[in-house]
Amino acid sequence: MNPSDMHIDQLKTTIAAKVRHPFLAKFIADPVIDEDKLAILISIMDHTTLPAYKKEKYIVTTMLVQIALDTHDLVTLSDNDDEHETVRTRQLTVLAGDYYSGLYYYMLAQLNDIPMVRTLAGAIKEINELKMDLYYKDVESFQEFFTSLKKIESLLIQRVADCVQKTAISEMAGDWLFTKRLMEEKNSYQEGRFSPVIELLINRPEETSTQLLTNIEQLIHKQITKIEVTVSQLPIHFNWLKAYIDSSIYHRFYKTHMAEEG
Repeated sequence: MNPSDMHIDQLKTTIAAKVRHPFLAKFIADPVIDEDKLAILISIMDHTTLPAYKKEKYIVTTMLVQIALDTHDLVTLSDNDDEHETVRTRQLTVLAGDYYSGLYYYMLAQLNDIPMVRTLAGAIKEINELKMDLYYKDVESFQEFFTSLKKIESLLIQRVADCVQKTAISEMAGDWLFTKRLMEEKNSYQEGRFSPVIELLINRPEETSTQLLTNIEQLIHKQITKIEVTVSQLPIHFNWLKAYIDSSIYHRFYKTHMAEEG
């Protein structure tokens, strides 16, 4: 196993231990740790001169912020006639998101790291503003919608890369994280699960679900072609990340399409 692969497993264990709370675990599912974002953060930090303990703190705290943002996205809108159990789950999900946010502030306070606190706090503000625009304002075009979605998916990691002055993979990371989100949303919708992105777009009167899924599939194909070129051009010291992204593209895109065609 590659050392960086081992590092992913170790960090996932560390993060999972940080976010696990015995009370919350009784009522809501453990948060999902986005392995792709974790891999990208590892590659960014691996190429800094920061001490090892600070690299790990930056990676873990950034992932805690991401988990907090993702957890708050799981909160459903309230109806007056909601059952007690649904209301309690919703309230605990909000509480969990706040708890995860507090953890990252606590960890960075231990480092006395004001620049990174400002970086993450600023990214949270920007992402929440983008989400408000995306979910509660009418977008004029698919391009505008997808541009905002791409920023939401990648802005946190790109701000961290800016902070540590390691931005060589920022563009590729943004493209991949956006494309991965599109694939996840499309798969969720086709499997009958809730897809917030497609639900928003499908409300446009001029668009049928078939047309929308076709447009998203075409965009995914276009993005994959672009990413494969970008990844192939990364410097040799990013070979581990190149292999990781290539493997992810194969398993999430090509293997899925081969199964569908078969």
